[in-house]
Amino acid sequence: MKKIFFLLLMNYFVFSTCAQQQAPISPCHTNSAYRQFDFWIGEWEAFNPQGKKAGDSKIELILDSCVILENWHSASYNYSGKSFNTFNTETGKWQQTWVDNAGGITYYSNGEFKDGKMIVTTPNDKQPDGTYKMLRMTFSKLSDDKVRQFGESSTDGGAVWKTDFDLEYRRKK
Repeated sequence: MKKIFFLLLMNYFVFSTCAQQQAPISPCHTNSAYRQFDFWIGEWEAFNPQGKKAGDSKIELILDSCVILENWHSASYNYSGKSFNTFNTETGKWQQTWVDNAGGITYYSNGEFKDGKMIVTTPNDKQPDGTYKMLRMTFSKLSDDKVRQFGESSTDGGAVWKTDFDLEYRRKK
């Protein structure tokens, strides 16, 4: 009986000590690079240059502030998607993975925060028709309540860029 009591008492102290130990501080809290894209966090309505509403987007911090999650819903048709955005400490680059309800996946692996803008670019990927294509998105903080998301594509390795979309995100009040 004494042995059982002793074992129970030892287990109590071991578990009690483990419970009191705090988890290490996330590198996402101590590395300022993770906070470069925080200007995009919030709830937004997105509009095209003609002023027509393109959709709604909720941008939030998840996973101990290591990932910025976008939740997009189109205004005009049944299209939605999510992007996962994070700073990669191994490459020193931002990356975004976009997935949508049409089965699409786009991976922007070469991102940087430069001159107050977040710029993410895909590799020059081979398309199903044999051509090559790069995508680039530039996020610019226009004010505390407005962000511009400008999307472009290039089929010549980045020499010439074509506008694919131009959205102004307006913070919901």
